[in-house]
Amino acid sequence: MYRFGVTPWERYGKAAAPSIAAVLDREEAERSRPLGRALDLGCGRGQFTPELGRRGWEAVGVDYVPAAIEAARRKGGEGVTYVVGDVTDLSPADLGTFDLFVDIGCFQGFDTERQRGEGRSVSALANPGATLLMLAFGVTRLRARMGGVSQAEVEAAFPDWEMLDVRPAETAGLGWPMNRSSPRWYRMRLRPDGDSRAGA
Repeated sequence: MYRFGVTPWERYGKAAAPSIAAVLDREEAERSRPLGRALDLGCGRGQFTPELGRRGWEAVGVDYVPAAIEAARRKGGEGVTYVVGDVTDLSPADLGTFDLFVDIGCFQGFDTERQRGEGRSVSALANPGATLLMLAFGVTRLRARMGGVSQAEVEAAFPDWEMLDVRPAETAGLGWPMNRSSPRWYRMRLRPDGDSRAGA
C-alpha cells in the first residue's frame, strides 16, 4: 500500500491530530517528568512518533515495512529512533523496556493469533505501571477489508492489563465506510502482578 501511495490512515491521522493530542495530554498530566520511554507500534512513516519526542518522551517507532521506516528516519525528529520489527514478536529487536505504548490502527488489522502476539510482546517490554493507548475501529460487516476489533478482543490479547477507559474517537477525516466503524480509544495499564519481569 505504501508502494502505491494508498495510505488512508495517514489522512485520518492529520484530521484527528487534535483529538490524539488530547489523549496524550491526559496521559501526561498524570505523570511526572521525565516522562520515560514510549514505543509507537506500527509507526509507519513516523506520523506520530515525532510528536511523542517533541512532548519529551524518549520515543521509538517500530514497523514491519522497511520502506516505511526509511521514510520515517528521513523525517527525523529530536529524541526519536526507528526500528524495523514485528510488533507481534518484538524480542529479536532488543528494544529495551517502555513506560508508554501507542497503537494507532495497528492491532485492529491482525487476526486473533497475531493480536495475542502483540499482547505478549508489549507485556514483555512494559515497565511496572506502563500504559497502553490504542485507537482501533469497531467491528463492522467490512471487517475483512478494513480491520476492526471489539473491546473483548482487546482485553483477551492483554490479560495482564487493566482497562482504565474506553471512549469514542474522532471520525472527522474518515470517509465512508470507515466513518461508520465506531473507532474507540482504549487506555490500559499493566497490573502490578502482570509485570513479566517481576522477581527477575
